[in-house]
Amino acid sequence: MQTPNILIVEDEVVTRTTLKSLFEAEGYNVFEAENGEQMHDFFENHTINLVIMDINLPGKNGLILAREVRDRKNIGLIFLTGRDNDVDRILGLEIGADDYLTKPFNPRELTIRARNLLSRTTSSSEDDDLPSRVSFNGWTLDGDSRSLIAPSGNEFRLPRSEFRALHLFLSNPGKILTREQLIMEMTGRELRPNDRTVDVTIRRIRKHFESEPNDEELIVTIHGEGYRFCGSVDS
Repeated sequence: MQTPNILIVEDEVVTRTTLKSLFEAEGYNVFEAENGEQMHDFFENHTINLVIMDINLPGKNGLILAREVRDRKNIGLIFLTGRDNDVDRILGLEIGADDYLTKPFNPRELTIRARNLLSRTTSSSEDDDLPSRVSFNGWTLDGDSRSLIAPSGNEFRLPRSEFRALHLFLSNPGKILTREQLIMEMTGRELRPNDRTVDVTIRRIRKHFESEPNDEELIVTIHGEGYRFCGSVDS
C-alpha cells in the first residue's frame, strides 16, 4: 500500500508546521495549505487521503470547505479547531466530517484517530464485503458511487460515516444497534463521553428519507439502547 497523503489546512503557521512534523514523524506524506484555494490546488495535483482542517480560516471557513471536500470520494476529514463549541462540532458533523478535536489537542490522540480513519480510506478492501447495490422500501444504497437513491430517482452522495452506518443497518434489519457499534463501524474509534457523532449521523440519514413522501419510519430510536432499522431489505 502506498504511503497515505495528508493535507493540513490551517492558517496558523506554528500549528501547521507542528502538525506537519507530527505526521511526518509517523511516516506520512504531508502537505500544507493556508486556505481553501490552496487546498483545491493540492486536490488537482495530488491524491489526498486525509484532510485535517481548522474551522476558522480566512476566506471560506472550514465549514464551507468541508462541503467541497465531501464531494470527493474516499477523503477522510478531521476538524481541528480552537472553538470549544458544541454548535461548531455539530455543524461539522452535519456537513459530514468524520471526526473532530479541539485545541489544545493531545498529539498521540490525533495520530491514533488519523490512523484509524486512514485505515478505512486507503484500504482497497474497505468495502469489498459490501454488495454493490442494496434495495429496501423503494430505496437503493449504491456502494460503487456511495450514494443513496430515492424511489423518485433523486440521488444523495453520502459521506463515509453515513454510508457505513446505513450499510450496517441494512446488514442487520430488525436488530438493535448500539451507539458503540455504530461509531466503531463509522469511524473505527470508540464512543467518547457526550459524543454526538452517531446521533447527528442518524439525523442526517433520516433527512434523506424525509425528502420523499412516506409515512414509514425506517430508523427508530430505542431509548437507552440505540437504533433499529425497521424497513424491508430486498433479497
